[in-house]
Amino acid sequence: MTVTKQERAAAIRFILCLGVVSLCADMTYEGAYSIIGPFLKDLGATALQVGLISGLGEMIAASLRLFSGRLADRTRAYWTITIFGYALNLLVVPALAFAGNWRMAALLIVCERTGKALRGPARDVLLSESTGMVGHGFGFGVHTAMDQTGAVLGPVMMAMAVAKANHFGPAFLRLAFPAAGALLALILARATQPRPATSKAGKPPQQTLPKVFWWYVMAAGILAFGFIDFPLLSYHFESVALMKSPVIPLLYAGAMGVNGLTALVLGRLFDRYGLPVLSAGILVSLGALPLGFLGGFGAAIASVACWAIGLGAQDACLRSGIAQVVSMNKRGGAFGAFNAVFGVMWFAGSALMGLLYDHSIPALVIFGVAAQVAAAIMFFRLRGPLAAAAR
Repeated sequence: MTVTKQERAAAIRFILCLGVVSLCADMTYEGAYSIIGPFLKDLGATALQVGLISGLGEMIAASLRLFSGRLADRTRAYWTITIFGYALNLLVVPALAFAGNWRMAALLIVCERTGKALRGPARDVLLSESTGMVGHGFGFGVHTAMDQTGAVLGPVMMAMAVAKANHFGPAFLRLAFPAAGALLALILARATQPRPATSKAGKPPQQTLPKVFWWYVMAAGILAFGFIDFPLLSYHFESVALMKSPVIPLLYAGAMGVNGLTALVLGRLFDRYGLPVLSAGILVSLGALPLGFLGGFGAAIASVACWAIGLGAQDACLRSGIAQVVSMNKRGGAFGAFNAVFGVMWFAGSALMGLLYDHSIPALVIFGVAAQVAAAIMFFRLRGPLAAAAR
């Protein structure tokens, strides 16, 4: 597809506008996510329960992504679905301030994941059309960088709130403001869309998803199975008194900054070199396990950096690979199916690692490292088939 300078400029403007939406949204749910682990601990949850809650939210959200992705492809109501998902986020995150026990908090966390699941595939379809005009890796990398800017600001805001109140609960009320900002920015972003989401661009329409897509999803599922969740990592930091409570959201904020910068750089590299870039990112991320669970304070800082680099590689590369090989008419369902498998495997891995944490931390580390090494090898072997399908 030949892209003019005007079309490229319009696509970049739209990517930036959706980036502002994600910046505000990430201030909301990443701010909340940064203190969920110790917040649940204060409400009486065990390590296993924290792992189950984190994973259950992802699993339920994943199942809904499968539904919402297909619904988006069938109805083409990309904007309606996206706006509804962000509106739900505005309602449930501040309500965490009023959760009196870990069960109520868990319900609200699942509701927040549900909102993200509903909007995710539809928004990614809208975004992927414009990233196709500038390079999928670059476009998704720019979006992730803005997304993670909000992910830095949100936890910093939470750290200040926790330090002031010396309690986690009231801090959630402050997240109502960025949540409302995300919804308003989304409505404004709609006016900047360079072309309708149903227009012809990129690959010709497909009747079925290509075979390489399912191998790709399988590799991503194995990656999710062995990727440590930050709430469990921060739970460990608090349990062994590696750092004080207000430091944890600041650490998460720093991780989100590393995540955004990594996604911007690796997105560019992905457009040039393909899946080996993702494999390299995974090999860095697995260092989070031995460093975080077996080391001291310095190793804990390094573990979060490794975790953030791996997350940045995922954010820049995983969606880009799908957009390269799936046409617009199937892309909502493809993103939904991918996220469904990824979320279910994330839940299974989070639950298992929470269980392993209560019984054997070395076993947790070995399990996570083995799963991520297997995923890195699978992605590396898929580099040829994915490139051929993209052509």
